[in-house]
Amino acid sequence: MDQSNPYASPYSVAQSPENVRTEFYQKTYLHLAGAIAAFIIIEMALFSIPGIENTVFGMLEAKFSWLIVLGLFMGASWIANKWALSDNSRGMQYAGLGLFIVAEALIFLPLLLIAKLYSGQSNLIGQAAIITLGLFAGLTFVAFTTKKDFSFLGGMLKIGGFVAMGLIAASIFMGFNLGIWFSGAMVLIAAGSILHQTSSMIHHHRSDQYVAASLGLFASVALLFYYILNILLSMTSND
Repeated sequence: MDQSNPYASPYSVAQSPENVRTEFYQKTYLHLAGAIAAFIIIEMALFSIPGIENTVFGMLEAKFSWLIVLGLFMGASWIANKWALSDNSRGMQYAGLGLFIVAEALIFLPLLLIAKLYSGQSNLIGQAAIITLGLFAGLTFVAFTTKKDFSFLGGMLKIGGFVAMGLIAASIFMGFNLGIWFSGAMVLIAAGSILHQTSSMIHHHRSDQYVAASLGLFASVALLFYYILNILLSMTSND
């Protein structure tokens, strides 16, 4: 048992031999890279559909349509995570990861289409991706080098998530803009989530749960990217 973390599971990656840990980390981050690549491919395919902008923005003009989309996304996320954590079938785990990638691609589509409108001024999507990658690398470095168990962030992240969803729902019902400060707060939540997910991967996941670990990291990275892009869009529109 790791004396520095008495709460770590005796079956966790942290308690495994070095070769097992190395293989698990390699598989997890390869799956994360694959999920990001699949996300990009899906978005490119959606972007290539003629008139996709009119279709998406037209659907979102309907009252409470975005609230319905968020509800469906949350339901898909819950199912995807449940499948990814399945011990019965590796195929079910990959189905969960695939479902979540598709759900993320759809929830991102309106924001990416809006960012595309500003592509003549600057490559906002590329800038957001670079910033996200830099922050993710830094947070991952912190999680691995400190070897600290960031499980204590779980409760705070859940509360922050519920508050955020409440504010989003209120903004839809009452028609107000959440603004750049909300996006900044969500970036902090996403950063905390990356620390939490990386720590959970090390201290609480088993060595055969690399699909679930990659899904958790992908969700956190996507959240970080989404709100960094929101901030860049807000800064551009204020110029």
